[in-house]
Amino acid sequence: MATISWNNLNKLESFKELKSFKDSVSLAKVLSGASGAKRVADFSMPMGGGLTYCYAAKKVSKQLISAFKKVAKEAQLLEKYEALYNGEIINTGEKRMVLHQLTRGQLGKDVVVDGVNKRKFYIDQQKAIADFAQKVHTGRLVNEKGEKYTDVCQIGIGGSDLGPRAMYLALENWAKANGKFKMTAHFISNVDPDDAASVLASIDLSRTIFILVSKSGTTLETLTNESFVKNYLKRAGLETSKHMIAVTSETSPLVGNPDYMAAFFMDDFIGGRYSSTSSVGGAILSLAFGPDTFAAFLNGAAAEDKLACEKDITKNPALMDALIGVYERNILKMPSTAVLPYSQALSRFPAHLQQLDMESNGKSVNRFGKKINYETGPVIFGEPGTNGQHSFYQLLHQGTDIIPLQFIAFQKNQTGKDVTIQGSTSQTKLAANVAAQIVAFACGKDDENPNKFFAGERPSSLIYGKEVNPESLGALLAHFENKVMFQGFLWNVNSFDQEGVQLGKTLAKSVLSGKMDGSLKAYAELLIK
Repeated sequence: MATISWNNLNKLESFKELKSFKDSVSLAKVLSGASGAKRVADFSMPMGGGLTYCYAAKKVSKQLISAFKKVAKEAQLLEKYEALYNGEIINTGEKRMVLHQLTRGQLGKDVVVDGVNKRKFYIDQQKAIADFAQKVHTGRLVNEKGEKYTDVCQIGIGGSDLGPRAMYLALENWAKANGKFKMTAHFISNVDPDDAASVLASIDLSRTIFILVSKSGTTLETLTNESFVKNYLKRAGLETSKHMIAVTSETSPLVGNPDYMAAFFMDDFIGGRYSSTSSVGGAILSLAFGPDTFAAFLNGAAAEDKLACEKDITKNPALMDALIGVYERNILKMPSTAVLPYSQALSRFPAHLQQLDMESNGKSVNRFGKKINYETGPVIFGEPGTNGQHSFYQLLHQGTDIIPLQFIAFQKNQTGKDVTIQGSTSQTKLAANVAAQIVAFACGKDDENPNKFFAGERPSSLIYGKEVNPESLGALLAHFENKVMFQGFLWNVNSFDQEGVQLGKTLAKSVLSGKMDGSLKAYAELLIK
């Protein structure tokens, strides 16, 4: 394998060539008439899980794609991906490997740490969780009264909540429609006591398993909520050891704790925002929908990971998406990206992507701690369609900033239930809105009335498939994980640490200890009575 060089984006000769393509494509022109239909076909490629990535409504030409190929080659993007999944130290800030792809498949050579084969470790954890879930589902493991458990509640914050919550909500209706629904899931994340109190008041504590997720076993917010839950259990006369399991590291103080009936493990090589395919997501998804559903979810992610190895960027959707995103951010100077899933199942998917993208690439120094002088990660936001159309689309269509859009849509809903009104079903109306919005954003509308004039030229991509199911969801998740990874490589930042979340935590501890002065003390006194 060739020696890898880590260079800032603006030092690449191929990046300088990209500047000559600044806004060189008119979307209104290339999407008009019969040529527009051909462009949609030509600028599409298959993804894992039965999905398709279409970038026809992006400001991309065949000439620009040629320039992208040069950037990808000079930046050694595929070589860096290969180094990552083969266990090289890619997380330079914490001097760690980055192994979330290994939780769902073996792409390269064995990765062995302290004599432990990490792929086997992740498989063993998946099997242990599956065995536990089967005992719960079959009634071999029951509560104090001999009753089956009906609910599961995850206690965690950040990546221990956002990804697993988004994945659960995405599959809930699918599972109910396909006979895979086993247990109702709930989530407690915010240290605000109203969050935990609201969840606990809505469930039958006696028939609930709580999953405490904390790698270190010392996360302040999570342990605070753990105590909150334990107090509720004790007041209800319930044994915590009959109602709590842990997902943590093997060296955590939670291991062997008599308050927990089982512990499943994660490690330092998988960041929280990349942990949905590890034990962090595996425990709650396996309990809620069965181990086979979680396994199918992993298969979809593995298929997309394999595609990310493809050398031809016109067959590598994550790499193409990443290159287009860097072009929009650094050449076209677009500051944000809106993620617009036209599926209620993906209602919390944009929230997960906010953390995935902004915690990974929201950096202003490179991998070596040197200040960089170009833009990095964009602001990510979104809301399910068609709700967003009645919220922030006004700014997207006619605002002063052009914001790239990532549409996600499906041909079928999950429940199979629908109604025909005015000649079309609700699902057809939903799909019609997606198609209309893509063309409206791209082509605009001329009008003598300035208030009704749409400039168009708002670029968008579309990821679409038959339905949201475990395989398509896994592929969708991995697509965005790999996109963020490739963009981090291009910007030469460390996408796998998150020092930006630490300072506030440290200062909060100062407030709680009483060791504070100045403005920190003044603000604290305004709020703590």
